[in-house]
Amino acid sequence: MSTPAGFDELIHPATRLSVVALLAATEWADFAFVRDSLSLSDSALSKQLHTLEGAGYLEARKEGGGRNRRTKVRLTDRGRTAFEGHVAALRAIVDGAGPTTGAAQQQPHAEAGR
Repeated sequence: MSTPAGFDELIHPATRLSVVALLAATEWADFAFVRDSLSLSDSALSKQLHTLEGAGYLEARKEGGGRNRRTKVRLTDRGRTAFEGHVAALRAIVDGAGPTTGAAQQQPHAEAGR
């Protein structure tokens, strides 16, 4: 079976997929909200965000200053398109893995002696 069009190796790892899925449901999200929602450490989330930002899938914005400085993140149009394509590819994989018609129609054999 070949990999369906739209499958994105960058998004596919579970942590990045979780980040992108969470961000796909909102316009902007606070770093702390994403971190807490996904039970990640600051450094683990920062690493994933940096990777997604480097690919052009994510935009980060720093607001405020000093102790009130906050980071907000959002998916770019490119990131949303990549996520939607990846989800469609995953659905194609899952749909293609269903039971075949012959296997679904097989009945268990009756036990001998009944």
